[in-house]
Amino acid sequence: MTADATPALVEDKQRTAAGPRVRKGSAYPRYLAGKLAGAAVSLLAVLVTSFFLFRLIPGDPVKTMTGGRQVSAEQLAAYREELGLGLPLWRQFTDYCGKALTGDFGTSYQFRAPVVDKITEALPNTLLLTGTAFVLYTALGIFLGTRSAWRHGRLGDRFHTGLALTLYSIPSFWLGLLLITVLSVGIGPLPGMFPTGGMESGDEEGFAHVLDVAHHLVLPVVTLVAVEYGQTLLVTRSALLDEMGSDYLTTARAKGLRDDLVRRRHAVPNALLPTVTLIFINLGRTVAGVILVETVFSWPGLGGLFYQALSVPDLPLVQGLFFEFATAVILMNTLADLVYPLLDPRVAR
Repeated sequence: MTADATPALVEDKQRTAAGPRVRKGSAYPRYLAGKLAGAAVSLLAVLVTSFFLFRLIPGDPVKTMTGGRQVSAEQLAAYREELGLGLPLWRQFTDYCGKALTGDFGTSYQFRAPVVDKITEALPNTLLLTGTAFVLYTALGIFLGTRSAWRHGRLGDRFHTGLALTLYSIPSFWLGLLLITVLSVGIGPLPGMFPTGGMESGDEEGFAHVLDVAHHLVLPVVTLVAVEYGQTLLVTRSALLDEMGSDYLTTARAKGLRDDLVRRRHAVPNALLPTVTLIFINLGRTVAGVILVETVFSWPGLGGLFYQALSVPDLPLVQGLFFEFATAVILMNTLADLVYPLLDPRVAR
């Protein structure tokens, strides 16, 4: 071996021991650009899908909205022309895409109001319901999932895991109807304690109004928390179980750290990556609303509005709501991808 080759060999050994060398400052921008480009393509696909998908729904919006009235064929044709349904399909598609790119989804057939205004009006009600449920089922799922994993195999772990699987498999509308029957209508000696639906009674003001809304909020929130917390619990539990046998936890215990500190400071932060993705996806779903639960409880949010629009079908409103639902999920999923490298830099390599 020559003397000139020795420094290169030493450098190779050092590089091998330290792991592969990563070019700093170049990996994350490429990663960021790729994720943003993927989100843009997904949004474009949603825009196209939202136009064609709901035109496959059987039914004529014009006949539905004029049902029960004596309307001539000429009047139906004029009404259809007024709504833009008489144009060729390609012309309807180009008009829809052009307006949608500027945030204009047209005018609702049944409400005779801009689609954006109807979405803006119902969005706060949905955020109140789904946002409250999101905070509760996320906190409950992470807490119980952590405890179940740390004490896996014990009675508490088996109970919480079994209960989570059972509730997660129950349809939300069925559970909502059951809660209405038991806690709203009353059954046997148990009187009805909560409203059967709606968001408010309509005759309270000030703090009494806040209490009234909270009273109406209980059953739909309980329904969502009961169905959704199990998913967070199971993901958190599974991720933490994968970390349980890691060497760094053994080292932390060998240093004399208490078991609670090992779990809270070392195990849980490293096991939260899958849970972070789930949290962001669920956060996107809070904006999308919950169609079945809002419909069962007559909650005046985006989910109930979507159900009303489907019954016509109110094409501009359905298309606008579908695009808003999908956009929220895509953006939150993209945001999770962008946060990932900050939690684990190896993701962007």
